[in-house]
Amino acid sequence: MLQGLALIFLGGMALGRLSSRLRLPPLLGMLLAGILLGPHVLGLLDERILLLSSDLRRIALLIILTRAGLNLRLEDLRRVGRPALLMCFLPACFELVGMVLLAPKLLGVRPLEAALLGSVVAAVSPAVIIPKMLRLIEDGWGGARRIPQMIMAGASVDDVFVIVLFTSLTGLAAGESLAFSDLARIPVSILLGIAAGLLCGSLLAVLYHRVPIRDTAKVVLLLSLSFLLAALEDRLSGRVGFSSLLAVMAAGVALQMRQGETAARLSARYAKLWVAAEPLLFVLVGATVNIRCALDFGPVAVLLLFLVLLFRMLGVWVCLLGTALDRRERLFCMAAYCPKATVQAAIGPIPLSMGLACGNLGQHRAMT
Repeated sequence: MLQGLALIFLGGMALGRLSSRLRLPPLLGMLLAGILLGPHVLGLLDERILLLSSDLRRIALLIILTRAGLNLRLEDLRRVGRPALLMCFLPACFELVGMVLLAPKLLGVRPLEAALLGSVVAAVSPAVIIPKMLRLIEDGWGGARRIPQMIMAGASVDDVFVIVLFTSLTGLAAGESLAFSDLARIPVSILLGIAAGLLCGSLLAVLYHRVPIRDTAKVVLLLSLSFLLAALEDRLSGRVGFSSLLAVMAAGVALQMRQGETAARLSARYAKLWVAAEPLLFVLVGATVNIRCALDFGPVAVLLLFLVLLFRMLGVWVCLLGTALDRRERLFCMAAYCPKATVQAAIGPIPLSMGLACGNLGQHRAMT
């Protein structure tokens, strides 16, 4: 296992660096490292690491979402207003509709299977979007219109919306009926996640204020809280909707509201954690990709992904109607709200494991 971890970090950092020199996003190199090291090409990763892959990816995602919360101000979201709310669900709906319209013609699947495939593809990747938006905030770009904040907030809620839809559609594809309670889980997950996160973050802020604790210990406490919230989501799964992703981000927001200087220092330390978490996340995502299966679909799959992304971009454009954003800012938002990777790696194999006929279509979609 230790050898596999070394290969993940060294391979991810080396190919990530190479991608940067080629003026490509570093994560492309990390994904390539995962594909090469993974079981479908060289098979150099220990099977025990692959069994823990989903948990390790989840830890990395919790780290970047906590850092996003520590940098997200509610005042900025209030100023954005309606577009931030629409970004939470409307682009995903447009993309899902696009998949339902196009996949039956291009892939020969049934409409329900197309909807299930659309729910796999539709979620954006917070792990891709949030680091880039944080970099823009640090560099002072887009601050006047609160563009990075709008995109970060929308990306986290978008995932909750799409994952709940995916769960409902997998039940339908397996022959179960769609109950109203399935759809009710969307607002319940969002509200409970935000409420729990704000409460936990506020309690941590009080603790940090009253008890002298070193910043390193504060990071450990906040990270432990993130893990507990994720474990709570697992315990409540199937009974009560609860989003640990939103809870973690909300905890960071609450801490930032009450102790801004402390939040800024913790965010700097989380940025250092991300240096290690980033290659771990994206190399393991790449390791899930069966490149042979992806190549079997060839140009048709690439064309389908490109077309449904156009639907998604149209949805973002609709969200921004009536805003003061100029044409270039709107085009930036449309492109910035497209990346996929982490969610697809997490939920893509599920239709295959359930034995659904469309399983192979949903397992290894190319990450865009």
